[in-house]
Amino acid sequence: MNQSRMKNTSSPPQALTVAGKATPRGRFPHVKRSGDFVFVSGTSSRLPDNTIAGARADEFGTVELDIRVQTRAVIENIRDLLRAAGADLSDLVQLTTYLVNMNDFGGYNEVYAEYFDETGPTRTTVAVHQLPHPHLLIEIQAVAHRPEERA
Repeated sequence: MNQSRMKNTSSPPQALTVAGKATPRGRFPHVKRSGDFVFVSGTSSRLPDNTIAGARADEFGTVELDIRVQTRAVIENIRDLLRAAGADLSDLVQLTTYLVNMNDFGGYNEVYAEYFDETGPTRTTVAVHQLPHPHLLIEIQAVAHRPEERA
């Protein structure tokens, strides 16, 4: 069949900002669905009240950051965002992870393995100088494939 004559039956791209999640720090949606693909903006462990999961201050104000808690919170935030778009973690096909410190790679991998195995999404992990808040250790951007008729 001639590709130029094929009819486009997919819906126009749809942006979604999900209630009950941290408000994006800029003018972008949490999620954008385009046809059978769901794109999740870079997601952190920031909570709706702007606190950071995995960042705790002791009685002296010393902040302790935990990559395992942050990684778990990020993956669960992505799960919730995907569900709002009619998809789930099992629909993920690609992840890009940004770590502020590559010394956190082991802790990140440990938690990652609780959610995904070798049949999970492809993945790239990149070291970055910093993220939008000094207490953030990790941010993950995701792409899922979920046919519209199944969503």
